[in-house]
Amino acid sequence: MQTELRPAINWPDRYLPGTTDNFVSNEVIVADLTAQQVWPQLINTDRWASYYEHIRDISFPNGDGPQLRQGTRFNFSAFGYPATHTTVTEVVAPGPDSPGRLTYAGPLNQDGDLVIDIAHAFLIEDLPGGRLRLLTQESEIGPAAKQLATQRPSPLVNAHLEWLDGLVRVSRGLGAVS
Repeated sequence: MQTELRPAINWPDRYLPGTTDNFVSNEVIVADLTAQQVWPQLINTDRWASYYEHIRDISFPNGDGPQLRQGTRFNFSAFGYPATHTTVTEVVAPGPDSPGRLTYAGPLNQDGDLVIDIAHAFLIEDLPGGRLRLLTQESEIGPAAKQLATQRPSPLVNAHLEWLDGLVRVSRGLGAVS
């Protein structure tokens, strides 16, 4: 049986997996859902809290948002850390023959020192047979990333799976996180 290669994340050079301090990857494939149904839930940060409980205090220092677009700068808190300052580095809506792509990247500094620098990416792809592939990956640099890399089970793997599961649930109209 021949395996077809699926599209992958387009990483900013600084965050290339295998060269950073930590990397996590989650993927789900589900039936009866399309990229067009999921995409609006992902790019609208006002919706995130309805299906993902680990992210808080989303703000837009330049007045952008809540819709994410190329170059949008936004801040958020997650896992008890203060605000991470990110910029959308790639946003491409899904098309009939191409996946949707969203990547944002940026650092969390505290008292002038780097805590963690992340690139978080999503790929949303329609597959044959009425299936949908959701891939999310995060590549991290810095002291907190090194510490996270040693934890088992990985809190990021578990949390990002919750994110994908919540995204599927809300895209199907099944309601918010309880």
